[in-house]
Amino acid sequence: MVTVTVNELTRALDLDADALLIFALRGELALSGAKLGCGLEQCGSCVVLVDGRPTYSCTAQIGDVEGKRIETVEGLADAEGCLHPIQAAFLELNAAQCGFCTAGIIMATKALLDANPQPSRDEICIALDGHLCRCGAHPRIIRAVERAAAKLRAREA
Repeated sequence: MVTVTVNELTRALDLDADALLIFALRGELALSGAKLGCGLEQCGSCVVLVDGRPTYSCTAQIGDVEGKRIETVEGLADAEGCLHPIQAAFLELNAAQCGFCTAGIIMATKALLDANPQPSRDEICIALDGHLCRCGAHPRIIRAVERAAAKLRAREA
C-alpha cells in the first residue's frame, strides 16, 4: 500500500513502491493528462509537479513520491471548472495542436511561473527545453507562456 496526495486529494493505492507514477496516475487515479511518451525522460509529455518541481512521471517510482504533493494538469482548473490562466492562455493562442505534449508543458510552465513571474523569452526556452512538440507549435507555446505570465501578474495586482 502506498499513500499519495494528488491535486490535494490523498489516496491509498494498492501498488508496490517501485510502480511508476505515470501508471498510478493514469491507471489507478484515472488522471489521463500526463502521457507516456518515450519512457526515458526525453520528451516531457509525462511531466507533473512533485512538491512544485517538474518531475518525469515515466521514471519516478510511486514510493519515492509518497508523502509529497503531486500536481497534475487536471488539478489546475478551479472547483467550478474555470481554467487556470496558463490553460486559458494555451487555449487562446492555440498552443496545443494534437495535445499529446501539452499537459507536461503546462506543468513545466506552472513551475517556471511560480518561481519567476516575469521570465524572459530565453528563460522560457530553457524551462521548456526538455519538452518535445512534434507538431511544431513551439512559437505559439512560447507566446502562450508569455501571455500566461501576464495574466498571472494581472491577477496578483
